[in-house]
Amino acid sequence: MAIRMNKKNAKAKKVVKKVITVTAKPKTGMSADKNFKLPKTKYVEAVGRRKVATARVRIYEGQGDFVVNDALVSEYFTSLRNAPALYMKPFELTGSKGKFAVSAKVSGSGINAQLDALTNGIAKALVAFNPEFRTFLKPAGLLTRDDRMKETRKMGMGGKARRKRQSPKR
Repeated sequence: MAIRMNKKNAKAKKVVKKVITVTAKPKTGMSADKNFKLPKTKYVEAVGRRKVATARVRIYEGQGDFVVNDALVSEYFTSLRNAPALYMKPFELTGSKGKFAVSAKVSGSGINAQLDALTNGIAKALVAFNPEFRTFLKPAGLLTRDDRMKETRKMGMGGKARRKRQSPKR
């Protein structure tokens, strides 16, 4: 309990502060199971980028799950129609589909750029694992970082990147 002084009338008012307790409820629909199967063998790490998105990718030798940001890749990229074809393309080109387990941390930008960063990171990790894979991945353009970025804003241009300055009429 606290006492607050009112300056106009110089009377003391009693103020009762209520304590609110919040109980955490488990989310329904979300699976609390985060036990993914990743082999305990050696792994190769690489970083893929696109726009502002960055993907840190680890590929493990052996069979296992494809995990992105502590979720299965099919759950993470549900909103994109052709996502499975894109993130599996490096494995199909090298003929190593099903031979690796993948763990990735993706951050920044939007979901499309994150998917492109993931494929770039997988391709770089495959080349680090076996340099002969470069002959298959380089012509497909998977090792090249797509450097197209959003254009930066300029001062005095009214908030947009390419907007012209307003010219006075008189």
